[in-house]
Amino acid sequence: MKNSIAQLVAQALDQLPEFTTTGKAAEVTVERTRDSKYGDFASNIAMRLARVAGGKPRELAQLIIHKLPESDLIDKMEVAGPGFINFYISRTAFHREIALIIDKGDQYGRGESNPDTRYLIEFVSANPTGPLHVGHGRLAAFGATLANLLQTAGYPVDREYYVNDAGRQMDILGVSVWLRALQTAGLDFAFPEAGYQGDYIRDIAATVCDRRVLTLSVELLYENVPPDAPDGDREDHIDALIERAGTLLGNEAFGALRQKSLEIIRNEIRDDLAEFGVEFDCWFSEQGLARQGHINDALSELGERNMLYEKDGATWFRATKFGDEKDRVVIRDNGMKTYFASDIAYHYHKRKRGYGMMLDILGADHHGYVARVRAGLQAMGYEKDCLEVPLVQFVSLYRGGKKLSMSTRSGEFISLRQLREEVGNDAARFFYVSRSNDQHLDFDMELAKSRSNENPVYYIQYAHARVASVFRQLQEKSLCWDSANGAANLRHLVEDHESALMSRLSRYPEIIETAARNRAPQYLVHYLRELANDFHAYYNAHLFIVEDKDLRDARLTLIVATQIVIANSLRIIGVSAPDSM
Repeated sequence: MKNSIAQLVAQALDQLPEFTTTGKAAEVTVERTRDSKYGDFASNIAMRLARVAGGKPRELAQLIIHKLPESDLIDKMEVAGPGFINFYISRTAFHREIALIIDKGDQYGRGESNPDTRYLIEFVSANPTGPLHVGHGRLAAFGATLANLLQTAGYPVDREYYVNDAGRQMDILGVSVWLRALQTAGLDFAFPEAGYQGDYIRDIAATVCDRRVLTLSVELLYENVPPDAPDGDREDHIDALIERAGTLLGNEAFGALRQKSLEIIRNEIRDDLAEFGVEFDCWFSEQGLARQGHINDALSELGERNMLYEKDGATWFRATKFGDEKDRVVIRDNGMKTYFASDIAYHYHKRKRGYGMMLDILGADHHGYVARVRAGLQAMGYEKDCLEVPLVQFVSLYRGGKKLSMSTRSGEFISLRQLREEVGNDAARFFYVSRSNDQHLDFDMELAKSRSNENPVYYIQYAHARVASVFRQLQEKSLCWDSANGAANLRHLVEDHESALMSRLSRYPEIIETAARNRAPQYLVHYLRELANDFHAYYNAHLFIVEDKDLRDARLTLIVATQIVIANSLRIIGVSAPDSM
């Protein structure tokens, strides 16, 4: 409806010669009013154009109204305040929208295809060093829902998981598994503070380690290894143990152990996400960046553009030239390429794969990442705005009013799998996107499990199920719904609850568009709660299965339209739409 009104205003402006250059629908702003007494939509176009032309806004508003083409979409128009044009939508327009919902079904609300810009959404991308925890769950839910939103809005979207399977954290994983295997075999020593502590490390060790890697003494293990904290430095200690693993096992055997450990965790992550309803089009390996030459390609591109220089034996990127706070090392003085070199190579490769828009959904602790990667893209000739990085804040879990403590490295955390098992996929997916990604989320596990109207998931799903229950009652009475007759008799829907529900349903395409444009799934969550509230109020105030067949079919048509929009919305969020509860 909003776009239709904007097009009518644009046509009116085309009839005014002095404004023909501005008479395009894309330049006409039309918004929903906050108060229905001021109509359904309003536009400030007269005030905007009057400032340019030097005229009086209210006079221009009247002129636009006079030139507006006739349309059964609009019941009446008024000039309000300093020059707003208020539009009152006709009942015919709402009836047409309800019929459109029924006709389109699960396709209702989908925007026109926008094939020009391909989106790549990278999300979760947790280091494969342990199980996914509840923080990763929020990244997964937000990323999957945003991808669904963009697709529904008409954009081509691919979903990618970047597997950080190279570098020091993989060495720490490998040595942690090996050391746990040694302890299981009877070797008595203190596990390093910087190692991965969780019980899952013991499980992996039992799978990947055979007797050949376990026969040595404590003295041999700790030969030339500096002390751990508190007597020494924990990082120096773990690095020395990694070196001992390479020496005692052989680099090839240690590499194989590390790779097997990685694959076990990566497969568990993949399975967890799939069970959470989150699938990816590509699992991109960081190891593949170097193996396939992508890092060298990116550095060569920077070198050819004179964006690299040598200093203190290292190779530096001129990041400050593009707004970063300091220049960045891409090759260390020992010849090793940095994480940053991998980051810019990865994004360079994304662009080479044809993605015009890249969204990296990362945890809030990555705020310093944005400027440097954008600098790398700019240095290679791309616009910095081709990369967006929505940061997702942390999650605090509460059970019975008590906050649960979590520490990933120590292994004291609630895994995503545990959360799903306790509260269910539906509640987890919904609660995770119920607030803006840049706000901390307090996740009340008891509320998420409750079967009451205070639980928004239950409240919304119950609305969907209630519609199904009406049709079961209809069948029990040996009656049937005539959808064509219902569509033809929507004029009988004159109650306030019916008008409110029709108005709310008509907003759905706008909500999809706005939520996608603002990268804000919570808009859809808020809309669903309002829609469910409108429906439950209608359900409690009126009978649907009435004697009058025309009224009955019209009311059934309205609630079926409601059920369709609820189901479409829940599908985007990744929540089921049950027919009974």
